Amino acid sequence: MTDRYFVVREDILPEAIVKTLLVKDMLQRGEAATVHEATERAGLSRSAFYKYKDGIFAVNQLDRERLITVSMDLEHRSGVLSKVLGLVAGLEANVLTINQSIPLQGQANVVLSVDTSPMTQPIAALIEQLRMEPGVRKAAIIGQG
Repeated sequence: MTDRYFVVREDILPEAIVKTLLVKDMLQRGEAATVHEATERAGLSRSAFYKYKDGIFAVNQLDRERLITVSMDLEHRSGVLSKVLGLVAGLEANVLTINQSIPLQGQANVVLSVDTSPMTQPIAALIEQLRMEPGVRKAAIIGQG
């Protein structure tokens, strides 16, 4: 399934979505040190924040931000991470950092910080191609900025 994106006026969004953006802004600006602190200040449950955080971004963030953080669940097989890194490089993006968890139950979580400024394709194309890569079970943008 291909992700679909919509531009929606803030006043028609459910309160939990608006508060999720508020929490993300507080964390990005350093106004709150933890998700717990930010959600408490915003009056939002942590479970609601985690439910919506990967799916809501301010339009100005998507237009201007060129540094993204991508979280992926990769199958624990030889060459999967190498192919992912090759795909990112092939789209002219630059991997700045790589963090990988210890594989459990046949998969490992990998978080990449990626500079997308050299890319000519939209960021959504990168995520879509990552999701189609054999061995990638899940791929999502978890941060921009």
